[in-house]
Amino acid sequence: MADLVPFLMFQKRDAAEAMEFYTSLLPGDTVLSDQRYGADGPGPEGTIVMAEFTVAGQRVRCSDSFVQHQFDFTPSASLFVTLDSKEDLERVFEAISDGGGALMPLDDYGFGPFGWVNDRWGVSWQLSAPAPK
Repeated sequence: MADLVPFLMFQKRDAAEAMEFYTSLLPGDTVLSDQRYGADGPGPEGTIVMAEFTVAGQRVRCSDSFVQHQFDFTPSASLFVTLDSKEDLERVFEAISDGGGALMPLDDYGFGPFGWVNDRWGVSWQLSAPAPK
């Protein structure tokens, strides 16, 4: 069976820091695998060749690029997470916003509580919670 897993490529050698932050946001999320470059490269020793972790139970992969590219993260592709409650939404939005920036502040946009934010690494997150009954 085919498998679809979001992949995040970090250009400032901060994939490990981002991965640890992402797995701290929700209970149960964890690092599944973590392969690092050794002294023989081609990337700097200790940076991530490939790692896999979970966010909201979804597998995500990441790496540190040892090549500087002319592109980076963009809000046109984002991680969309539906939280269990408005309180969880507010907590996660605040954590992700730290060092980043809101694209759409937390509000009720007619379909329930929602916010859109770039984190400190430039990864875009759309966050929602169920509409009140």
